[in-house]
Amino acid sequence: MDTLTRMQAFVEVVDAEGFSAAARRMGRSKALMSKYVRELEDELGALLLNRTTRQFSLTEAGQIYYHSANEIIARIREAQEAVREAGAGLKGRLRVSAPRSLTDLEIGLPIVEFAAAYPEITLEVNLDDRIVDMIEDGFDVAIRVSRLADSTLIARKLADFRLVLCASPAFVRRHGAPARPSDISALPAIIDTNGRSRSNWTFVDAQGREQVVPVNAVMEVNSPEVAKRAALAGLGIAISPGFSVAKEIRDGSLVSMLDDWLPRGGGVYAVYPHRRHVPAKVRVFVDFMAQWFRRNGSLLSHE
Repeated sequence: MDTLTRMQAFVEVVDAEGFSAAARRMGRSKALMSKYVRELEDELGALLLNRTTRQFSLTEAGQIYYHSANEIIARIREAQEAVREAGAGLKGRLRVSAPRSLTDLEIGLPIVEFAAAYPEITLEVNLDDRIVDMIEDGFDVAIRVSRLADSTLIARKLADFRLVLCASPAFVRRHGAPARPSDISALPAIIDTNGRSRSNWTFVDAQGREQVVPVNAVMEVNSPEVAKRAALAGLGIAISPGFSVAKEIRDGSLVSMLDDWLPRGGGVYAVYPHRRHVPAKVRVFVDFMAQWFRRNGSLLSHE
């Protein structure tokens, strides 16, 4: 009998909290499970379980061995699954959530390019600027643009990202450029309701202290693209994603203001649920996106 079988039996006994339950899970007899664990202890020269007629407990050596054995078994399962996927090829359905504000621009191209590169993967892309519940809504992977909050999801940063406070040159001539965050309270503001702050905009001073400024909304809309168009029309000031207004900042149709006061640390992320083994189609999608943003990251910058 090989060591791996004995190891699996031991882990199953610990997980099931008993020989009888473990035997039912593995489809073996209780006597055989007990034999496997006893042979493993003989092989190691150490007692792993303290047994009584009614219950058992792990010895110190058993606790150490259990954690190591669990990792080994998990890696073996991952390797087996990876080989199965490689044999089956990259195919099947991949459900992706992405912000409309990102994919409506030319930097939405990597999703299209991925579909062309992997024709046997059926992409189901849901565009929504709200943050979806990936587990509940059944998404395999999501693209998120934000300062990432603590999460049980696995996240891979694709690119840096900044917010920009901006207005049209005509608006600045008419109202003047704010010298400090408190100045914007008196100005008409265009609010993107997808943002967390809504009508209270957050700024950060040179010492890293936050300053929250209430703003006077002249328009509220759940679209960065529409908010940008309203700013271009001179309706008010707006806080927009840098990638949304990069072209307009460069050509001068919008003017950025208070750049040193805007919070930093945001990014474009690919996130996916924590699993023992990440499906190959998710891995290849995230790798593809990371490589694309590495080559085309300048599209996100307004500088």
